[in-house]
Amino acid sequence: MKIVFMGTPDFAVPVLDEILKAGHQVGYVITQPDKARNRGKQVQFTPVKELAVANNIEVLQPVRIKDSKEVMDILTDYNPDIIVVVAYGQILQKEILELPKYGCINVHASLLPKLRGASPIQHAILVGEEKSGVTIMQMGEGLDTGDMLTKAETEIGRKNGEELHDELSEMGAKLLVETLELIENDQVVPVPQDDSLSTYAGMISKEDGKIDFDKSPVEIERQIRAFDPWPGAFCSLNGATMKVWKAEVIDRELDLMPGTVATVSKDGIDICCGGSTLRVTEIQMPGKKRVSVDAFLRGNKIEKGIVLD
Repeated sequence: MKIVFMGTPDFAVPVLDEILKAGHQVGYVITQPDKARNRGKQVQFTPVKELAVANNIEVLQPVRIKDSKEVMDILTDYNPDIIVVVAYGQILQKEILELPKYGCINVHASLLPKLRGASPIQHAILVGEEKSGVTIMQMGEGLDTGDMLTKAETEIGRKNGEELHDELSEMGAKLLVETLELIENDQVVPVPQDDSLSTYAGMISKEDGKIDFDKSPVEIERQIRAFDPWPGAFCSLNGATMKVWKAEVIDRELDLMPGTVATVSKDGIDICCGGSTLRVTEIQMPGKKRVSVDAFLRGNKIEKGIVLD
């Protein structure tokens, strides 16, 4: 098939790679403009652009695709069979959605209609879903509201955000290629979404990582896993920001103020949360690496009874 691929972050890279391995003709890759990143403020290619350049695919990077007549003219001249969109980061206008023979399809990292929106991977963990997955959907003008074409699912278990992200990215790549074959052979059956079952996963900010010890240990443990690696769950210890990377729920009721450190040992820091106990086992202090609590305590001290906030 003649394909235009639209995507930007790491999540989209395996999908483009699988499309190329399957032998499809990718005429253009459209991705977000390059940005200055890291402390050196050096301009870096987006992850998708890196793969496109490595495969000699022409790359387009409009600041606002809705305002770009140049991109629209290029797409019209190329006349793709289908446009594949994976975490591109911009809204597509009706003219683009209706341009290809088979329209535009999207790889969305949730089991739609649950968790429409920008952060389905993190929110699946955050809200306690037992399963996550990917949905290939036909794109329309609404936010992740198009007909579902195919799905694949996986158990979440105790995966963190990074682990689930990587698994769904690979899963989505394979499912997308399978779906392209079904579309080409007229074997796909679109299924409308039930809007009454929809939920929303909005944008995540750095502040969302702040731990509220009034919440239950179960909720906080999910927050810690969901926001690994970004923005990370954090609290304040003696005025310094302490990131919490691993924790477990302990069946122990505590009659202490939320955030109070009940016990400190090589097994972890037991903290009162919503009347019960969260055991923190891996932390990170400013300018330091992630370490186990056991390793941290060999050169540092955390006082029993101190209140974290």
